[in-house]
Amino acid sequence: MKGKIVLIPTTLGDGPPLEVLPISIKRAIEDIDYYIVENEKSARRFIKKISPRKPQPSLHIEVLNKYTELETIPAFLQPCLEGHDVGVISEAGCPGIADPGADIVKIAHEKNVQVVPLVGPSSIVLALMASGMNGQNFAFNGYLPIDASERKKAIKRLEKTSATLNQSQLFIETPYRNDKLLEELLRTLNDQTRLCIACDITLTTEYIATKTVSAWKKTSLNLHKRPSIFIIHA
Repeated sequence: MKGKIVLIPTTLGDGPPLEVLPISIKRAIEDIDYYIVENEKSARRFIKKISPRKPQPSLHIEVLNKYTELETIPAFLQPCLEGHDVGVISEAGCPGIADPGADIVKIAHEKNVQVVPLVGPSSIVLALMASGMNGQNFAFNGYLPIDASERKKAIKRLEKTSATLNQSQLFIETPYRNDKLLEELLRTLNDQTRLCIACDITLTTEYIATKTVSAWKKTSLNLHKRPSIFIIHA
């Protein structure tokens, strides 16, 4: 019998985990000793918060991030082939969504290993739920270009696509660049385009608001180092 790949969502910040995570997460953590994680230190901290009595020396952890060599990834599934369940833990939110965990899931399907996604917070989904924008037709675009001229072109392209397809356009930025991106959005977008900013989702400092660009220009907001989702709809 092969083990399963269990996709284990984490919190979106440092709040009490079981306030936003279902009890199924706790049961999975208590039962699984093999993990594939984006960051070992934060994964161990998360596991300890969920199951304080679980002995850390018993954990077998492989790291999967942008620095992992692709040819080493298939070996991470060896415990599954030997009958052990393997948990996949992202740095924040749901594995496989804007996350390198999708690489191991792809290989799991190729090896006929069962993939079990558990329920947990996704900043992308939660932001869209709270935005009041089109939740039936939307696109997540990841990070916009860093180069200023390319970023401006991307913003205009997403705005045009939104208007043409009636499609909400979601994207993110490295938290310390949030304020700069917001300035660029307000300079580039049409005044009547709607913009949702959702930051610190599920935390006590959570802020989610949707306004026209014109209204945002009259609003003072500090997004520095606050994990945020941006959504536009023209």
